[in-house]
Amino acid sequence: MSRAAVLTSQVSDFPRWYQDVVAKAQLADNGPVRGTMVIRPYGYAIWERMQAELDARIKDAGAQNAYFPLFIPESYLQREAEHVEGFSPELAVVTHAGGKDLEEPLVVRPTSETVINEYLAKWVQSYRDLPLLINQWANVVRWELRPRLFLRTTEFLWQEGHTVHATQADAAAFARRILHETYAGFMTDVLAIPVIPGLKTPKERFAGAAQTLTCEAMMRDGKALQMGTSHELGQNFARAFDIRFLDAEGERPYAWTTSWGASTRMVGGLIMTHGDDSGLRIPPRLAATQVVVTMVKAGEGVAELAAGLVADLRAAGVRVALDDQVSVAYGRRAVDWELKGVPVRIEIGPRDVTAGTVTVVRRIQGTKTPTPVAGVGAAVAEALSVDQAALLREASAFRDSRTVDVATIDEATEASASGWARIPWSALGEEGEARLAESAVTVRCLLRPDGSVPETEKEPDLIAIVGRSY
Repeated sequence: MSRAAVLTSQVSDFPRWYQDVVAKAQLADNGPVRGTMVIRPYGYAIWERMQAELDARIKDAGAQNAYFPLFIPESYLQREAEHVEGFSPELAVVTHAGGKDLEEPLVVRPTSETVINEYLAKWVQSYRDLPLLINQWANVVRWELRPRLFLRTTEFLWQEGHTVHATQADAAAFARRILHETYAGFMTDVLAIPVIPGLKTPKERFAGAAQTLTCEAMMRDGKALQMGTSHELGQNFARAFDIRFLDAEGERPYAWTTSWGASTRMVGGLIMTHGDDSGLRIPPRLAATQVVVTMVKAGEGVAELAAGLVADLRAAGVRVALDDQVSVAYGRRAVDWELKGVPVRIEIGPRDVTAGTVTVVRRIQGTKTPTPVAGVGAAVAEALSVDQAALLREASAFRDSRTVDVATIDEATEASASGWARIPWSALGEEGEARLAESAVTVRCLLRPDGSVPETEKEPDLIAIVGRSY
C-alpha cells in the first residue's frame, strides 16, 4: 500500500501546499489578532540565520545598528506628505492610552524614515559627520487585508537601514551597493535564490523616494516575490526634517538620504523557491541544522557511534544535531526531517555499527549512500558544498525556463499566467503598465539590455520584467 501524502502537491494547489509546509514543518502559526503570526522555534532559527548572515554584510558596508521607538508622533509622518499618503491605508494609530485620550495620536511604525530622520537631523552637524550609516532590526506594522504567513502579515520583522550623505552621487552609490553586495549577494550566495536586481517604475516606487531598487525572485508557481528594496530618497526627507550639514565652504546644504529593508518575507521566498512535495529544502549555508545524526533504533554501540559523529562534525564546524528519539518510529522521524529540509541526514542502526558504515541521506539530491564511518566527514563536506550550488542552479534554470521575450501587452499578459515576460519598456510605458494592472500583472523591475540596473526609467532601450506577484 502506498504511503499517504503528507503535503498537498504543488501542482494541484500551490497555496495549500505552502500553508501545509508552514504548518507541518513547524515554522509558524497564525497569531490571535488577524494578520499576525507566531514564529515557532524552527522557523525562528531560519530567521536568526538570515539575520546573522545579512547583519554581517550590513556591517561590512559600514552601517551600525541602533534602535528607535515603536510609536511615532502622527505629526512626524505629516511632514512628508507623499510618504504619509503612501502609507495611510496601512497605518495603525493609537488615540487612547493610560486611561485617557492622547493629545496627539501615535502611529505604530510602518517604517521608520520619519522618526529616524528626526534624530539624524540632530546628529549631523558638518560634512565630517558624513556619511552617517544606521541600521535597525525591529518589528513594523502595516494593516494587511489579505494576510499570508511570512509573505504578508500585519506585523513582521525586518531590518531597515537609513543613511545620510553629502552628495547625490554618494547616496546613489551606497543604495546600489546595498542592492548588489548586501541583498543580491546574500540572497544568491546564502539563500541560493537567483534574484534579479532592477529599478522600480515610478508607479511601484516607495512613497517619498526618488528611485527604488529591488531584488525580484521567481517562486515555483511562476509568480514574483519582492525580496528586498533599496531606496534613493533624494533630498525629500532632508528638506522635511531639516537635515543640513556645514560643508567645507561654510554653506549649509541639505543632505541626501537612503533607506533599505528586507524582512521575514524572505522566509516565505525560501519556502516557495526551493520547497518540493516533501517539504522544505534548506540551503546548507543557511541551515541552522546542516546535518542530523539519527539513531534508527537502539543497539550495542549505536548511541556511542552517533555521539562520536556528532562531536567530530561539530569540531569540523558543521551545525549538527542528534536525533536519539528511538521510542518514535523511524519512518515518522525521517518524514519530519524531510519536511524540515535539513540538508543531510546520517542514519545509524545496529547493522551499521557491525559493518562500520552509516547511510548518508541527502535531502536536496534525494540520494542514500552507504558510507564508511571514516569517510563521513568528507562525504558531509562535499554534500554541503555541492548541494548549495545545486539549489541555485536548479532555481536559476527554472526561472529561465519560465521567462519569455514578448513584443506586445497581450503577449506579456498571457506569459504572466505561468511566469515572467520580458518586454521593451518603450512598448509598454505607464499606459501599458496600467493595462497590465487590469489583469493583476505588474512591472517587477526595469533593466538595461545587458542586465544591469539603470539610473532612471528614462534611459533608452530598457527592458521591463513583468509578471504576477505576491
